[in-house]
Amino acid sequence: MDVDCQPEESVTSSFEEDCVVLGSVKDMSLEAEAVVKDVLFAVDEMHVSQSLNSASDVAYINVETREGNRYCLELTEAGLRVVGYAFNQVDEDSNTQYHETVYSLLDKLSPGYREAFGNALLQRLERLKQNGQ
Repeated sequence: MDVDCQPEESVTSSFEEDCVVLGSVKDMSLEAEAVVKDVLFAVDEMHVSQSLNSASDVAYINVETREGNRYCLELTEAGLRVVGYAFNQVDEDSNTQYHETVYSLLDKLSPGYREAFGNALLQRLERLKQNGQ
């Protein structure tokens, strides 16, 4: 499977490394935008929710995997977790596991993500190899 678009230079960076800090609190809406930008190449659709209330300590991201499954993700200091199984849907009783990175969460949810991510890494290695010769 070919990657539809090229990933950013740092395919393996953690969203923790690119965090935006306001005082001592991360701005989660800006953080969510960075998360989306980092993995958009490996999913069918992904965007920060405009209809769910975000705050400095929480943001919501809608994602549709390559398999066509839709999720609403919550991003907090604790990490990312699935809170709904449709865009802009939050199940208040959700007790799903937090993931430290968007990569580990999508790796669990989507075989298509894993394949796209692996292909992107291979393409990057090929470019490095060609530039090194």
